[in-house]
Amino acid sequence: MEDFFKGKTILVTGGTGFLGTALVKRLLEYGPHAIRVLSNDEFGHYQSQKNFEDPRIRHLLGDVRDLERMRIACQDADVVIHAAALKRIDLIEYNVMEGVYTNVMGTMNVVRACLDQKVPKAVFISTDKACSPLNSYGATKMLGERIFVESNYNKGRSKTALVAVRYGNVLNSTGSAVPIFLERIAQGKDLCITDERMTRFAISEDRAVDEVMNAIKYGTGGEIFVPKLVSNRVTDLVEVLLEHFKAKNRTKVVGIRPGEKIHEELINESESTRAYEFRDSYVILSQIYSGKPEYYPYLKGKKTVNFTNFSSKDFVVSKKELKELLIKAKILN
Repeated sequence: MEDFFKGKTILVTGGTGFLGTALVKRLLEYGPHAIRVLSNDEFGHYQSQKNFEDPRIRHLLGDVRDLERMRIACQDADVVIHAAALKRIDLIEYNVMEGVYTNVMGTMNVVRACLDQKVPKAVFISTDKACSPLNSYGATKMLGERIFVESNYNKGRSKTALVAVRYGNVLNSTGSAVPIFLERIAQGKDLCITDERMTRFAISEDRAVDEVMNAIKYGTGGEIFVPKLVSNRVTDLVEVLLEHFKAKNRTKVVGIRPGEKIHEELINESESTRAYEFRDSYVILSQIYSGKPEYYPYLKGKKTVNFTNFSSKDFVVSKKELKELLIKAKILN
């Protein structure tokens, strides 16, 4: 990837967030000319400036809701990574329009700006919640995927390649289960589980960044890249953490919150007919332009997947394997 990014200018929207910070850290290793970190989070920019004392980083205050700001931010960019989003399921259920303004209209602005400024490649960061969405957050991210992927087929003569990456919960990301459980364990508080049957896909920070890099390197436009992931029972996660820290916290089942699923999907039945295996990933082709893998040179000779859907209920690892995953992700030592 160093050869690809050396001397390039990259824009990362939502660049002060958990994933954005991880992306910036990795990109700095590849010798870029500049990394533009765009965020509306003033304090996040302050923290980023402290964490990365590097003259190649440009801190841009701005919001993806502002089309003109996005046009300016995208000027002369070689790659755009669109990670900015509103992500709290419960808050978006109560503030649906705000989710639409940022996750849908903001994504439209990013696409328009990339096309206007002739950005060679742009990547949309999606989520498993976008697959067969049940909640408003998932619905907005599903539309974001469609805007990015299908814009490849109504962009006129533009050479911009627009691709997406879809994955599950990043293990130690802000507001996710692991840091919440760890905080409550340290405080001696009950650990709240919404449903004992619940399973979730798990992905480490490094693996999430790897998948974004794969999409940038191989994507030609119109694909959704999905990493091959394992999943875990939420109850197993709680037990592994309690056993590791020799903690005596009680667990409490509080009931499913609005918009939550028991199990998550990364590929649904409809998508599986146009999903191909590629190294450690699956690649879903556009529903408009699918059936023509010859237009994707890296998929030459590849076969479609042998499952009807990629669900977290079918790829559950043991508690031992889950602990090893947490150790490898440097969450446990």
